[in-house]
Amino acid sequence: MKKIKFKFKIAAFILVALITGSSAGQMVAKAAEIPYETYNYNYWGDIVITPAAYVPNGSVQASDLGITDFKEPQDFCYSDDGEVYVADTGNNRIVVLNSDMSVVNRVIDTFTNADGAQDTFSAPYGVCVSENNELYVADSNNGRVVVLTPQGEFIKIIENPQSEILDDNFAFVPLKVTVDYADRVYVIAKNAFEGILVFESNGEFTGFFGTIDVKITAWEKFWRRLASKEERSNQQLYIPTEFTGIDVDDGGFIYASNIDSDGIQAVRRLNPQGNDVIQKGENSNVGGDLEFGTYGDYAGASEITDVVYRDKGIYSLLDRKRGRIFTYDKEGNLLYIFGGLGLQEGTFQTPVAIEDIGEEIIVLDAGRDSILRFKETNYGSLINEAVSLRYDGDETDAIAKWHEVLRLDENNELANSGIGKAYLTQGDNELAMKYLKLGKNRKYYSIAFKRYRNDLLASHMNYIMTGIILIILLIVLYKKFNVREKIRQKLQQKESVRREASN
Repeated sequence: MKKIKFKFKIAAFILVALITGSSAGQMVAKAAEIPYETYNYNYWGDIVITPAAYVPNGSVQASDLGITDFKEPQDFCYSDDGEVYVADTGNNRIVVLNSDMSVVNRVIDTFTNADGAQDTFSAPYGVCVSENNELYVADSNNGRVVVLTPQGEFIKIIENPQSEILDDNFAFVPLKVTVDYADRVYVIAKNAFEGILVFESNGEFTGFFGTIDVKITAWEKFWRRLASKEERSNQQLYIPTEFTGIDVDDGGFIYASNIDSDGIQAVRRLNPQGNDVIQKGENSNVGGDLEFGTYGDYAGASEITDVVYRDKGIYSLLDRKRGRIFTYDKEGNLLYIFGGLGLQEGTFQTPVAIEDIGEEIIVLDAGRDSILRFKETNYGSLINEAVSLRYDGDETDAIAKWHEVLRLDENNELANSGIGKAYLTQGDNELAMKYLKLGKNRKYYSIAFKRYRNDLLASHMNYIMTGIILIILLIVLYKKFNVREKIRQKLQQKESVRREASN
């Protein structure tokens, strides 16, 4: 993987744009209106500047809503009925906002538990609302998941998981929680390296889910054998990695993010058996930035801290290291990148959670103690719509959307590839080859080429067979003529010999 300082490359692109003319200058001017770079990667893994897919759309502070400031909030979720639930961790409360986050509907900081006693939260770290409209709170310091109605009425508590597969000294500290359509509860817990903890709807712990295997290279194994006992104890422990964020799609597949130091795969799509079925794009990477520096505060791979499944196979990852938001489609293609760290409006200090609410993406910033809002631009909307149409099988309308994307970003490989795939689905293999070549999509270009070749052979089969038959006939006739000519020549030779002998 290339590890170069991508900020320098972005600056170089902008400099080239300034030199090359007025249209490029307009592009840079528009880019300067937002407080972060908007870019993507081409087939070769190089940075290319793109129009912005999302732009800042304000922020929400608790003080603006008539309540005390948020204090290091760590998670939030968006419910089906349009409410936003914020886990205000430092204040030991859940704050419920209306759909446009302009009004506090209620604050849940106490509840009456099963024995009738008043109870409270202690550092509630994660929050989600199930399809059955039940509120799940990862009450971290109390070592439990509290289940309430949206109004804060007690339903049940999930705590103290018991199993032979758990260590005797295991302490249950839930951090993030989500629930599938069958009311199975998935919990990311502190120091639970074996995977995500799974509980049935009755609270029974059933095991771990989606363990990340850490691979050790042959070189690392060799040096560990040579190292002393003390040296080995000081080296990195080769244990599975903890997950950082979790979400569930409509089909019950679990999306779980994790920190990947190599920047190759920082999200998994886990089927009901716990197997990872994530698809990867042309660059075989679903881990954030492809290029990054090796020195400085922001060196190293992206650190993905949360994931949100949006719709139609689209999901977004939140990078806490550089404040980026990376969005992918079901096939693992990187659609667009936006966001950044800083003090300007629209940049983050400590981004911790991400949600999708219609045409907006919202990010919870524990450093700013606020929610930052981003609205989609025409460019972002067109990409989202094109991907959604392809997901639904509506290839004709998808082509029109991708052409609109190319009008805004003429070198967009994703758009060319999308058009090529659509034509491939429609059976127009020649046009598919044209656009897939522009999109540098070797995989689908090979498919289109094979189909085009087969179509070509099939459409000209009569002529080909006629030609083959004619060639065979010519060969047969030639051989017959050749044989007769040889016989004639031999007869002539014999006649010449006979005449000479008689003389």
